[in-house]
Amino acid sequence: MNRKKLGQLLKKRRNELGINQIDLSEISGVALHTISDIESGKGNPTFVLLMRILDVLGLDIKIKVKDNE
Repeated sequence: MNRKKLGQLLKKRRNELGINQIDLSEISGVALHTISDIESGKGNPTFVLLMRILDVLGLDIKIKVKDNE
């Protein structure tokens, strides 16, 4: 998954939960500008920051072998 797709997925989930970026920032402890950058596909979060955001959004990481397409 590339950064743009990740950002779109996080934004979609955040909107489904009715959480704005400010609330997500406060709950996760991740800076607002970092969340904005991630959602716009510009951010490159550390694993720790990404896990904090995913935890709030009720998402998890699943690792699998890439398809050869």
